[in-house]
Amino acid sequence: MTPTTPIRREALTPTRREALVLGAAALLTPRLARAATPATLQLSWLHSVQFAGSYIAQSRGYWGDAGLDVTLLPGGPNAPVEPPVVAGTALVGISAADYTAAAVNQGAPFRIIGVAMQKNPFAIASLAANPVADPRDLIGRRIGMALANMPVLEALCALNDVDIAGIEVVPTQYDAAPLVQGQVDCLLCWATDLPVAMRMQGIDSTVMLLADHGYAVHSQTYIATQDSLANRRADLVALMKGEIRGWGDYHAGPEAAANLTVQMFPDAGLDLETQKLQAERQVPLMFSDLTDAQGFGWFTDDTVAANIETLALLGKPVSADLWDRSILEEVYGAG
Repeated sequence: MTPTTPIRREALTPTRREALVLGAAALLTPRLARAATPATLQLSWLHSVQFAGSYIAQSRGYWGDAGLDVTLLPGGPNAPVEPPVVAGTALVGISAADYTAAAVNQGAPFRIIGVAMQKNPFAIASLAANPVADPRDLIGRRIGMALANMPVLEALCALNDVDIAGIEVVPTQYDAAPLVQGQVDCLLCWATDLPVAMRMQGIDSTVMLLADHGYAVHSQTYIATQDSLANRRADLVALMKGEIRGWGDYHAGPEAAANLTVQMFPDAGLDLETQKLQAERQVPLMFSDLTDAQGFGWFTDDTVAANIETLALLGKPVSADLWDRSILEEVYGAG
């Protein structure tokens, strides 16, 4: 979830190289003549480069190639993901394993059918002159965070045998100012937003990903209902085919993806240079040796097991059947 910044109104024309990156696959694939089936993808937050693979899929006609007419609905603080998916007004939602686990424990019929972020984006950000580079560095430090995220800090400490009593928790708004002004020594945040905001102000920071220290919670996951898995499999396969192609283009040209995002949403208050940096920093979260070997969105029994362990620490116990790889297997099995 990323904060917005005032838009810069200069021309945002992509370079010829960027246009080729985004357009090559579309030129190679003829459009299908049959009528497209309507489908809605509910995003987890406001429009930004966080979802640029989906924008590429839409703008290049990848879903149309697969027989779908996809509408993208932005999320936000007043637009939760789960209700429209349960109601059937959205075929797929972008969520996270901890949110989905909580909903399933309350009776929601969800399955996770793909994982966009291979590494959870939660991070501890500190100033480069006073770095927090390891969970043990938190001892004796002041961490700024929302108190609602205490389970995250508790889980990190449990996973790394750190005594949380030695950490001073300071309730803060989601803003870099308390760190920059010296009110706290570090912040709990997403690696792709507050550190980016500081970098855009010329402030260097150290970013410690929780995922590098045992915190395994799949993020930016694709969720669908069991009913859709049973009765709309072809549409789910088509939607994921378009997503996979779009994110493949993003991986090949994140700067072009940022340009497209700002062009598509000129009234969203998106700063182009900020979006470019966010796009760059998002790449190692979404692509890995696993996705290189198996494909975008993939997850394994081992990654699921790690998620189950962390979710239990968060007080959200689930079983492995929350994850369903059959749609991805069908997509990649069909090439």
